[in-house]
Amino acid sequence: MGCDNYDSLKLENQLCFPLYACSKEIIRAYKPFLDKVDLTYTQYITMMVLWEKKEMNVKTLGEYLYLDSGTLTPVLKKLESKGYLKRTRSKSDERNLLVSITKEGEALKEKAKEIPAKIGSCVKLSEKDAKELYRLLYMVIDNVR
Repeated sequence: MGCDNYDSLKLENQLCFPLYACSKEIIRAYKPFLDKVDLTYTQYITMMVLWEKKEMNVKTLGEYLYLDSGTLTPVLKKLESKGYLKRTRSKSDERNLLVSITKEGEALKEKAKEIPAKIGSCVKLSEKDAKELYRLLYMVIDNVR
């Protein structure tokens, strides 16, 4: 049998698979560090945005994180139950739900500040390669969206 008409179905020929596997492995590498601050990866990236922005509406937060409201809402509820953020309705528009960081959420930043360096040492890419990978991944995200 000559050419295989199903080459496109081979896992080794899929760009999406190494992206998926890489994401899974990176998140797995984060787990021991995140366990120390009692956060999941999704909770951690949510807090990263709030550490920077302090307050924003849920829709914008979801756009930052590439998460739909069905995924984000339980994360926000859990973080609120831990005391790291509060959710309030906008006074100017009741449909607009705002998320803001609390003092406890700000204090968590101090506990988490070493995590990026620890993960960086696991990835073992040069700064140049890391910047190039970052650029390429966001290009893929933009193209897919």
